[in-house]
Amino acid sequence: MSSGAVRRSARPDRKLAPMAEELFKDGKLSGEGEGEGDYAADGRRHGPWTFSFRNGQVKAKGSYRSGQLDGEWIWYREGGGLLQQGAFVDGVQHGPWRRWHDTRKLLDEGTYAMGKKSGEWVTSSKAGEETKRKNHR
Repeated sequence: MSSGAVRRSARPDRKLAPMAEELFKDGKLSGEGEGEGDYAADGRRHGPWTFSFRNGQVKAKGSYRSGQLDGEWIWYREGGGLLQQGAFVDGVQHGPWRRWHDTRKLLDEGTYAMGKKSGEWVTSSKAGEETKRKNHR
């Protein structure tokens, strides 16, 4: 743990962040679970974090820098398999991005440039067949 960083826990016997409800931007519940990682002295998440579903399966893994998502992040489905994978810079999507259907076939892939789709994006059906190609500027 870096100097000035502290860990917070919902339970004194474990180094976990409190149970939390996470909301999407539209206000819908994305899920509940626990997170494990460090907090900086100012109370913001910092460094590697892992979030888990209530059943203990990993929900997401990645890093924070000064409270913002930063670097590579991976999200998983509760029943297993990948949900999405991509990178962030200062909390904004930036770099290659991939999402998967619940059939474990690729849904779409492309690149983000500071939060906006950039370049070619390819979308596929649940069966894995390409359905669309779009070039974003």
